[in-house]
Amino acid sequence: MTIAQIHGDESLRRHEFPVVTKGPFLAHAGVAPLPRRVAEAMSQYALACQTSEQEVETCGELIAGTRACAARLIGAQPEEIALVGPTSLALSYLAAGLPWRKGDNILVYYDCYPSNVYPWMALASRGVEVRFINVRELGKVRAIDVQGQVDEQTKLVSLASAHYLAGWRINVDAIGKYLRARRILFCVDAIQTLGAFPLSVEHVDLLAADSHKWMMGPCAAGLMYVRRDVQARLQPIVHGWHNLDCPDFLTQEELKFKPDARRYEAGSHNLVGLAGFKAAMELLEEVGVAKIGAELMRKRSWVSAELVGRGFTVLQPEPPIENVGGVLSFFRPDVESLELLRRLKAAGVTASVRKLPDGQAVVRFSPHFYNTDDELRVALAALG
Repeated sequence: MTIAQIHGDESLRRHEFPVVTKGPFLAHAGVAPLPRRVAEAMSQYALACQTSEQEVETCGELIAGTRACAARLIGAQPEEIALVGPTSLALSYLAAGLPWRKGDNILVYYDCYPSNVYPWMALASRGVEVRFINVRELGKVRAIDVQGQVDEQTKLVSLASAHYLAGWRINVDAIGKYLRARRILFCVDAIQTLGAFPLSVEHVDLLAADSHKWMMGPCAAGLMYVRRDVQARLQPIVHGWHNLDCPDFLTQEELKFKPDARRYEAGSHNLVGLAGFKAAMELLEEVGVAKIGAELMRKRSWVSAELVGRGFTVLQPEPPIENVGGVLSFFRPDVESLELLRRLKAAGVTASVRKLPDGQAVVRFSPHFYNTDDELRVALAALG
């Protein structure tokens, strides 16, 4: 299935993405609706559990297959993937599990989504200095900004792959190469690009992303990546039957963790969620993430120009091509953003309203590859 096929065959589009029957859904940066095949995969697994224990005979294949799909998606090895669901949980595992020393410092972006700020702020109680990166515009984190604000005591930099309001997509490779050369760990909250744009962990040490946004999977089913040579340093902070050796479910005298990223999976998996997560990643593979990214850049470019021409203020209206994300946020000084959202809802359009740090409310569009230009025109017309 290709993007051209989806856009050229409305019956196929409605079959694969039932949400379109209700109107344009332009809020994938929040919580996405499930494609049909994702919902069916979850339903089929749940139905199989009616006549069996929930760990059905094929659950081992499901877990291994999901891990393999996640590894392919980011260019990692399956042994580097932990199936940890919520991004907040995975980032908390990463922050709390590293061997910090008093006087170490870490660099984060204060106006990032809180899931990638609070776990690091909490380290201040352990004597870690939490530094906030200075940038010229909201969300616009450039490689040069990172390079100018780390020093010999910096042990880690944690950034979002794209800002959840401005839509600015960071140059992961450039930042990662610089930090790797200085032995500074690089952690990425990838939830706002994974599934929307290609992302490689070649120069990344740690990464987390739940599947419920651009990957169009279920909530609380996601991945945590830990580079193999970092796993010995990142201690698990949870303990259970799954990540520690316990043959025949019997407690052992020594706590011996699994030798790979499974050491961060303490207990039973969210199997119904994994069924959906795997189906979602297989859909992305079929369509092609690079092609999805190109389509999202095309959409953002012309919609941004339309909004500017209609008198709207757009956050990052024309970023460099390598920094274009899927999010487009905007407002108009003479109309309340909640009023704009009301107009959109009246036209059957699903979007969202978020607030900037200065209190200004903005409307946020985040269409995906299956959204058509006609749907976007409906949204633009509704804004007035």
